[in-house]
Amino acid sequence: MSAPLLLALPWLLVPLVLAWRARDSWSLDAVSAEPPEGPPLLSVVVPARDEWRNVGRLVRSVLDSTWPQLELVLVDDGSTDGTAGEALGAAAGDPRLRIVANPPLADGWFGKQWACANGALAARGSLLLFTDADTDHGPELHVRAVNALLERDADLLTVAGTQEMRSFWERMVQPQVFQLIAARFGGTRRVNRSTRASDKIANGQFILVRRKTYERLGGHSLVRDTVAEDLALAQRWFAAGARTVIVAGERHLRTRMYASLPELVRGWRKNVFAGGRDAMPGGRAGRALFPLLLPLPALLTMLPVVLLAAAAVAPVPPALVTFAASAALLHLLAWAFAYLRLGHSPLNALGYPLGAAVFLYIVVSATLRGRRVSWKGRDYRHR
Repeated sequence: MSAPLLLALPWLLVPLVLAWRARDSWSLDAVSAEPPEGPPLLSVVVPARDEWRNVGRLVRSVLDSTWPQLELVLVDDGSTDGTAGEALGAAAGDPRLRIVANPPLADGWFGKQWACANGALAARGSLLLFTDADTDHGPELHVRAVNALLERDADLLTVAGTQEMRSFWERMVQPQVFQLIAARFGGTRRVNRSTRASDKIANGQFILVRRKTYERLGGHSLVRDTVAEDLALAQRWFAAGARTVIVAGERHLRTRMYASLPELVRGWRKNVFAGGRDAMPGGRAGRALFPLLLPLPALLTMLPVVLLAAAAVAPVPPALVTFAASAALLHLLAWAFAYLRLGHSPLNALGYPLGAAVFLYIVVSATLRGRRVSWKGRDYRHR
């Protein structure tokens, strides 16, 4: 095999290795869908700020749960788009829904954490489930999740579900981010086996906790000024001696995070740098190198395509063209495989350079902003 072809092999092998590392997952499908005897009250707490578009689907899905003892506490965080009315309409008079008006944001708090903390105060259950307004819960999700919590004797259980990607830009950008997360953490079994707090992660779209542990460790005040509060919660709880568990639940939990290119940019710019830096291994040295390492995946993804584009307008050594063409083709095959695993057409792989370019823009702009974070009309500073 020629040197250019050998140099191109990492553009195929690295994505395949990442897929192999993420394959080893503990699934909710392996957990019983029958409620335990004497089921406790489960309080589903939803922080909601201008979620008119999403909240109806969430409310209907939660109230269709097969968990027998349930209340839904929706914390309306100063919405101006009719979020509360949409939630009430979706509930159709079901008394299990309660809407709580969030108090004015306290100094030093991020909005989501403040809403979650106040929702927990209003909730009555011994089990608290914090979930996002853009999620869709399968009917067996809560039963299986509680059974998994009990089975593992966990204090915190989080579910990694399916990320919906309906638009072109969602399908281009979201996999770029998911690949980066998979590269850092791997599959659920790997996360669960690790004995290092820095290897723990939670999905803020679904975090189930025991109230007694939540209150003992300080609730959301523990992560009140941290942009990636889910990651921080899992790591700090584990460091404090709590048992944290992550489980795959693609059939049971669905989320559509962002619906347009501007939403994707704003959403990931919010936490890709500030939150990602906290997840970087290597202590202070790792965090210091993080701004240099963060753009590398997108840059390396784009490199072969950029070289081919340059070869079309200027003289480029033949060996370099061979390398670029081989790497681009191999990376195209790797992305086609990735899209198949995500349940999408492999033809989406043709747009992978566009996704990498957008993600590079997000990364660079987020790095320039540093610890400054803006979201839904509020400005914060990540601790």
